[in-house]
Amino acid sequence: MDGRRTSNWWSLWGALVLVWALFPLAWMVSLSFKDPATFRSGSPRFWPESWTWENYRTVFDNSLFTAALRNSFGIALIATVLSVVVAMFAAYAIARLDFPGKNILLSLALAIAMFPQAALVGPLFDMWRGLGIYDTWIGLILPYLTFALPLSIWTMSAFFRQIPWEMEQAAQVDGATPWQAFRKVIVPLAAPGVFTTAILTFFFCWNEFLLASSLTSTDSARTVPAALSFFTGQSQFESPVTAVMAASVVVTIPVVILVLLFQRRIVAGLTAGAVKG
Repeated sequence: MDGRRTSNWWSLWGALVLVWALFPLAWMVSLSFKDPATFRSGSPRFWPESWTWENYRTVFDNSLFTAALRNSFGIALIATVLSVVVAMFAAYAIARLDFPGKNILLSLALAIAMFPQAALVGPLFDMWRGLGIYDTWIGLILPYLTFALPLSIWTMSAFFRQIPWEMEQAAQVDGATPWQAFRKVIVPLAAPGVFTTAILTFFFCWNEFLLASSLTSTDSARTVPAALSFFTGQSQFESPVTAVMAASVVVTIPVVILVLLFQRRIVAGLTAGAVKG
């Protein structure tokens, strides 16, 4: 009886946490379907009285949003691929090789990941203008890699440590070169870690706002989080809230799809190495 009561309490708390987490998303979806001219009515309602697609049409007719959506996909994808590839080799070296200062290197990598971005905005702004990469894709990809690589290396090194060294040695005994053993044995076994690292990196690049708004000035490289701050109503008397909510829903959809498709790998990746047995 006590066990069932405890289970019921945990279920209740889990339901409350789920409602608490989903309420802002439901509110965002509700606003995105409300009429922009009447969503601030005298008798406010959570769900719209009349559902309309006008906000979504406004969003996709806006060249600012479509250009930003293209920039977000391109920049996040390139930064993710580069981060995962570089982190894979670095994490393998840290997990397999013994060299002085290895633990210090990992600690410094984690410290860099926690470094406040706001402290770098000013220097990066001056450097990028001098180098001619301000308001370009490369101007955002480089700082994204700076913050994504340390966390990627830290995460993936834990996976490589869990892979038995004997499996790589057995592949080399069977005639495989070190590169073939790494590519055909180690990488497939570390696939959960690779997927987890790639998804977390993509989420960081997709949602980043401070650098995207500070290191861009036109639609050529501005990503969606920064572009949303430039949304305005069709006139100075119309609020852009409903259009911003519609754009936010559109931006959230790729994240939800990725989580649903790779939730097993994400859970396996985040829990691997937590318990040794």
